[in-house]
Amino acid sequence: MSEEFGPDFISITDEDGNEFELEHVDTIEYNGQIYMAFFPADTGEEKEDDEEDGLIILKIVVVDGEEQLSTLDSEEELEEIYDKFMELLFQDEEDE
Repeated sequence: MSEEFGPDFISITDEDGNEFELEHVDTIEYNGQIYMAFFPADTGEEKEDDEEDGLIILKIVVVDGEEQLSTLDSEEELEEIYDKFMELLFQDEEDE
C-alpha cells in the first residue's frame, strides 16, 4: 500500500451501534475473497484493560447488492488470513 498521501482511515459502526475509526493497513485477495486489515485508530482515549490494539481483519461481502465489511466466519479462516497478511508484511520489510 502506498502511503504517499498518508494513511487511510474509515469509520465503522458495529452491531451494537458503537462507532469507531480504523486505519487501513492492507488489502489482499485470497481464494476469491477480498480481505482488509486495519489497526484501531489512536483516538487519544484511554482503553479498558481488556481492549487490545491488534490487527483487525474484515472481509468484503455483498448484501442486497451493496459491499459491506464483515467479520470472518471462523477462527480457522482468521488464522489463515492473518498468516497471509503477516507474510506480506515481512516480505515488504525484506524488500526495503
